Amino acid sequence: MTDLTRTIGVVGTGVIGAGWAVRSLARGHDVVAWDPAPGAQERLRAAVERAWPSATRLGLFPGADRSRLEFAASAAELAAGVDFVQESAPESEEVKRPLIQALAANSAPDVVIASSSSGLLPTRLQEDCEHPGRILIGHPFNPVYLLPLVEIVAGEQTSQEAVDAALAHYDDLVMYPLLVRTEIEGYLADRLQEALWREVLHLVNDGVASTAELDDAITYGPGLRWAGMGTNLTFHLAGGEQGMRHTLRQFGPALKLPWTKLVAPDLSDELVDAMADGCLAQADGRSIEDLDRLRDDYVINVMRSLRPLDLGAGRIIAEREARIHAASLTAPWVEGDDVAAPLDLYRGEVEPDWVDYNGHMSEWAFLTAFGWASDRLFRFIGVDEDYRSSGRTFFTVETHINYMKEASLGDALRISTRVLGVDARRLHIFHSMEHAGTGDLLATTEQMLLHVDTGAGRTAPILDRPAAALAALAAAHADLPVPPQVGRVMSFG
Repeated sequence: MTDLTRTIGVVGTGVIGAGWAVRSLARGHDVVAWDPAPGAQERLRAAVERAWPSATRLGLFPGADRSRLEFAASAAELAAGVDFVQESAPESEEVKRPLIQALAANSAPDVVIASSSSGLLPTRLQEDCEHPGRILIGHPFNPVYLLPLVEIVAGEQTSQEAVDAALAHYDDLVMYPLLVRTEIEGYLADRLQEALWREVLHLVNDGVASTAELDDAITYGPGLRWAGMGTNLTFHLAGGEQGMRHTLRQFGPALKLPWTKLVAPDLSDELVDAMADGCLAQADGRSIEDLDRLRDDYVINVMRSLRPLDLGAGRIIAEREARIHAASLTAPWVEGDDVAAPLDLYRGEVEPDWVDYNGHMSEWAFLTAFGWASDRLFRFIGVDEDYRSSGRTFFTVETHINYMKEASLGDALRISTRVLGVDARRLHIFHSMEHAGTGDLLATTEQMLLHVDTGAGRTAPILDRPAAALAALAAAHADLPVPPQVGRVMSFG
């Protein structure tokens, strides 16, 4: 990857072209765009503005600036002043071929011209072009500014130098360039998508299922697995210790059943060997157990990433967490009950996505775990979904964390909680995290929280039941020794 600023030409400024512009600008490059449609420049700039917050969340490189977008007066003007051309005109040879010919006639011989075509053959697009060896396919996926996959397809005249330059270019944009080794209509990903899409159309047309039901069939199941392993390695795992070879033996006969409208090929020995050997190569020496663990980790992370968006499996994760919290509570506080001093409401273990490159629990993960302990406290005193739906909740306004010892993947954690103080609107708490096996103190946190009316946007008195519970906790915890970390400030002394 190069850190040099380059000028990227974007020809065609629809959804795909605009996505290329955003991705290139976010990388810190200059972008020159052209589109013959009336109002194209205004629409492109508006599209960049809409996408910029997402690009920012993904991460901007130094120098990334929307103002580095210019609009050329013609395709010829653009071609003469850029280092790389990404053509994203409508999916038609009649449109693309003369356009690419014009771009080739006005650009330097070493400037690669990549078409965003989703299925046309590059050999056809190269015809009658000057220096056709630098013309190839660079097929992205929408939204281009987020999704990393780009398929590179060479034509009969495409040079290796052009392929290498395209690989370096897309790597520079922090994408995943997948070289399609055989020139074929539709390339790889779209052919796979098209097979699924055709079956969807058949199922809907035959009245078997609705579009929502078919989307759910993917969203809540295989789609989560595909996010990290794709189809072949997933089926390799389905075969147990014998992998893909067993999967094909077990399920191969079903390929002759009318499960789909697609015709499956004969399962020859050669095909079985190719599938089995390919999956073993993908496994790269990893055992089924290793791959099972890897799959589980990424599926959990994918589902958790959907949780804040209340989307797909994210909704299920949220529901699961709520039920786990409810099932894990000692019992909600009831007036007159004895109160533990301190409370022991949260136990868990260091999770895979909490661990950094050193194999230790990351700083932010300690706060995450303490957050779960706070949530258990809230549920214990009656601050649950129903309470929050009434427009009342607690906001953390100050946190002090002290780290004592490292924690590693899988370590068992126990967090004890005490109430240091409470009044009508404020709550002062202290969490201690211990290794559940050794008893070693790992970290502590001291927090001040305010009770707020979310509708009014200001503090409000704590409602009766949680107020009574917190008063009982504060009284029960008042005689505990004050932890040495309470009130600690950072200094050199």
